[in-house]
Amino acid sequence: MIIEVIYIPILLTLLTMSGFITGKYMAQVFNGEKTFLAPVLKPVEKFIYSVCSVDEHEEMNWKTYTFSVVFFSFMNTGFLFLLQLLQGYLPLNPQKFPGVRWDTALNTAISFVTNTNWQSYGGETTMSYLTQMLGLTVQNFLSASVGIAASLAMIRGFIRKETEHIGNFWVDLTRSIIYILLPFSIFVAIILIFQGVPQTLSHNITAQTLEGNNQTIAVGPVASQIAIKQLGTNGGGFFNANSSHPFENPDGLTNSVEVFSIIFLSIALLFAFGFMINNSKQSWAIYWAVMIIFILGLSLALWSEFQGNPILSKLGVPDGMNMEGKEVRFGIVHSVLWGQITTVTSNGSVNSMQDSLLPITPLVYMFNMGIGEVIFGGLGVGLMGIFFYIVITMFIAGLMIGRTPEFLGKKLGAIEVVMSAVGVLMSAVSMLIFSAVALSTSAGISSLNNPSCHGLSEILYAYFSGAGNNGSAFAGLNANTPFYNLTIGLLILTGRFATLVPGLVVAGSLAGKRIVPESSATFPTTSMIFVVMFASVILIVGALTFLPVFALGPVLEYFFMQKGLVF
Repeated sequence: MIIEVIYIPILLTLLTMSGFITGKYMAQVFNGEKTFLAPVLKPVEKFIYSVCSVDEHEEMNWKTYTFSVVFFSFMNTGFLFLLQLLQGYLPLNPQKFPGVRWDTALNTAISFVTNTNWQSYGGETTMSYLTQMLGLTVQNFLSASVGIAASLAMIRGFIRKETEHIGNFWVDLTRSIIYILLPFSIFVAIILIFQGVPQTLSHNITAQTLEGNNQTIAVGPVASQIAIKQLGTNGGGFFNANSSHPFENPDGLTNSVEVFSIIFLSIALLFAFGFMINNSKQSWAIYWAVMIIFILGLSLALWSEFQGNPILSKLGVPDGMNMEGKEVRFGIVHSVLWGQITTVTSNGSVNSMQDSLLPITPLVYMFNMGIGEVIFGGLGVGLMGIFFYIVITMFIAGLMIGRTPEFLGKKLGAIEVVMSAVGVLMSAVSMLIFSAVALSTSAGISSLNNPSCHGLSEILYAYFSGAGNNGSAFAGLNANTPFYNLTIGLLILTGRFATLVPGLVVAGSLAGKRIVPESSATFPTTSMIFVVMFASVILIVGALTFLPVFALGPVLEYFFMQKGLVF
């Protein structure tokens, strides 16, 4: 237990140090500066521009940038949808899987293109190797790079003045992949392969058990998909058991490498923002604000699990420790830590069963997703969410001091405030509405595994995960039905583009403004006052939005558990 507790601050320290260093490298890449990988990768970058007829020096306004993002996303959705439908006729399908059912294929296509990776199917029993590689793994790279590109456009909105240009989407997309995602993914994949994660195109293995029965052991090109699923904050597993499967996460070393990878580039991108605006203090202020919320949530989740279940105590389990659904290889601390990290980002991978957690723990996870996963967040999109909350914070600060709000020398007007409010609240309102629809229809409640407040939590978690572009599942809910595939798919699109589009509108508006010099009346956005106020705004907005429905779900279940009631 002592070693596990020490492990957390060591991990966070390593993440902070490596994120700061990598953030500087990322800023150099996105600013078009020379890096140590440039001699090898610059020719590749130029070749891609040549083949795709992209002028790397031609920039876009926010409308063209937004159109490129939306067009690229929907073209990828169509391609992945068709690939799944036709996989039965395509090569690299040694298990002879048929085409995927249309509603599952549509949900999966939307999910992977939007960096959500919600999976209502079992990967090893549904998807061919070609679909896994050409479809899902490729989208892990593309969806993450789209998020990074959009955040770069918003950063440029703060940097530039009196211009309509916010960068070139195709250049940002290309550099994100070949300089950031691909090199780190290769490195992580090699570590995973050395630790026993399969990377093969061979067909499944049939083994004989001790009882004399035959068992089919699924293998495939696993390591390459797991590396980018974690680094790109994607989360979709090759196997149905995701990162609790021994072929995705064999031991303690791979568990540490993967949990590190989930949040590593998101922290680095936050520091890259500081280097790009030539103000690292600003990144540190934001970092400490979200880190405070991260630690608060993690502490509450750990408290919940170590409180134990009084029902288990009466059955003779020491301290009522609930190990159901947790891997004995990892234990409570590593399971809860993984869940916290995967829900503060848009990753969604799991190394334990969320449905088996004690009530307050999933409340923390749902809160993380509900506020837009802005506690470091998914690649790019999380940083845009952070900017939305900053705009709202500065608007409130402006009301308090009677001054027009500003951030980084840019006056924040009606467009910035309204679009930020849309970016923060649109997904939150949508997930609550869709949850209400599911609870009010037979198609929604027929998939429940448990009644009462736990059943409510199952439905809430599914829609929170979809709207937050997270992808993790409570798993007690059968979501592979036309009703859930279509409603969650629609909600996933809402969550993705209700963040990206308002963010790009704000980027275009800010880029057209002049930079106002600081004065004695300027609110200090690198001070402790800002850190506390920024963190408080996130917590208060989340509490006002979600605590009423949480009271009917996980909170009520907690009190029922104390009384010995189960469902």
